[in-house]
Amino acid sequence: MFYSKKLNEFNNLRHCFFSRKNGFSNDIYKSLNCGLGSNDKKENILKNLDFVSKSMNVKKDNLILMNQTHSKNVILLDERNIKNNRLNSDALITKLNNVAIAVLTADCVPIILYDELNKVIGCIHAGWKGASSGIIENTVKMFEKISVKTKIIAAVGPCIGNKSYEVGLDFYKNFLSSSEKNKVFFKNIPKNRFLFDIRAYVNEKLKNCGINNVDNIEYDTFKDNENFFSYRRSKKLDQPDYGRCISTICLKT
Repeated sequence: MFYSKKLNEFNNLRHCFFSRKNGFSNDIYKSLNCGLGSNDKKENILKNLDFVSKSMNVKKDNLILMNQTHSKNVILLDERNIKNNRLNSDALITKLNNVAIAVLTADCVPIILYDELNKVIGCIHAGWKGASSGIIENTVKMFEKISVKTKIIAAVGPCIGNKSYEVGLDFYKNFLSSSEKNKVFFKNIPKNRFLFDIRAYVNEKLKNCGINNVDNIEYDTFKDNENFFSYRRSKKLDQPDYGRCISTICLKT
């Protein structure tokens, strides 16, 4: 379990970037796999989610997950849609108390947010597709729809590190086509390959949205097999599937 020092300062919040430990799954999913989209045994995943809800001190039905599709879609969670079990989005925000909103990752960037002025929380699944298409900007806009004046703190969780994220020339050119400034997030390596710093890219996005109070929990999910699942590592090892870690935040009464 990993925590943001900045968010820990608030007594009305509970949050956690969960590791892959302390769960019920086996083999490549060992052990706290929370990905319902994985091929793990469903009963094990449900036990894992039950462990998370108990750790967050919320009812099982109040641990809210998204159907993540690497989009820029944001949903405001309230009394009208909290029972919807198919939230197609890559970000959630809510003012509801005792409801834990969650993001699943396996190399992508989990971001959790707290607007201390308006008592609003948020979570973002920021892969390169979502981040480049506007998921962070759209989430901040949703906060600003609730109140024009905000004071948002962001915690950027464990994700693939800049020394582990190797990409090709097309990927590099795609980012430069949107802005030449994106060159700073890449490091050239031999054979027209590049290393991409998605954490720095996401941090720059947050800064451009006016969020300067940012806490980075800096772990490389690709390198740290003991604590994290990794899509890229599973591919490198030729494994048939991979688990997902969960990151979550909750407003407490």
